[in-house]
Amino acid sequence: MNAHLTTALNLAARGVPVLPLRAGKVPFGNCPACRNNSCGGRPNMKTPGPCTCPRPCHAWAAATTDPDTLTGPGWASAWRQAGAVAYHPGGTGLTVVDLDNADAIAWARRELPATRTVPTTRGEHWTYRGAMPSVNGVRPGVDIKSTMSYARWLGPGTGTMATLPDAVRALAVAKPSPVRPVTASVPAGGGACCHRTPVFLERGIAMAEQRITTATTAVHATVYRTFLAVLSRHGRCGCLTDAHAARLFTAAQAKGESARHCADAWVNARTALGM
Repeated sequence: MNAHLTTALNLAARGVPVLPLRAGKVPFGNCPACRNNSCGGRPNMKTPGPCTCPRPCHAWAAATTDPDTLTGPGWASAWRQAGAVAYHPGGTGLTVVDLDNADAIAWARRELPATRTVPTTRGEHWTYRGAMPSVNGVRPGVDIKSTMSYARWLGPGTGTMATLPDAVRALAVAKPSPVRPVTASVPAGGGACCHRTPVFLERGIAMAEQRITTATTAVHATVYRTFLAVLSRHGRCGCLTDAHAARLFTAAQAKGESARHCADAWVNARTALGM
């Protein structure tokens, strides 16, 4: 049996969701309808698009513990071509702090509690017990891989795994990605104001935050549709402010969306509404 598949089956038997990776750490798509990002996924299929499949079938969402899926015809050729095995840390209740260079490792040794450590090509993976949103670039050379993300399996590592500390959770919010300034300008001719009380607008923003936060699939599309709905309902009279937009951006980034995508989705929604 293929060595990578053997590793994957052993991990799956221990409850670790796994998937095959191409050389270069790019995941395979295991559904013909989603090949070459035809379903709307991000470049290199690192993020699922709004699939019409029963479930997202590539990137982190393809990770599975089902041996029939792993050994089935959908992935037979993938395992023959695989360059590595990946796993979904958040799917097994873990968080990986990916330290990409010596400076990042030195920082972690000063600031973070010791935990299980796995050597990588350029640095180390520090693995903690507990899941959180995945965020890249929380500081130079440091990424967080947990929910909605995948990490290469590089062996069990050494040391005792510690509980996810507040110091790591704080990295996701200590220095949030900048939000592009947004002005909810009133179209030519003005717009009628439906906000008889501040409560009406606050309820709308809270519902939009919840819609983004609770999305389990098609997050990319959900964010755009939510922005579109908020702007359509609340954006024409001038009551919608940058602070409201920042709340929606923060919710989207907590689900793994980049600051750039948030800004682009906001601008695209405004353009679609002629604002």
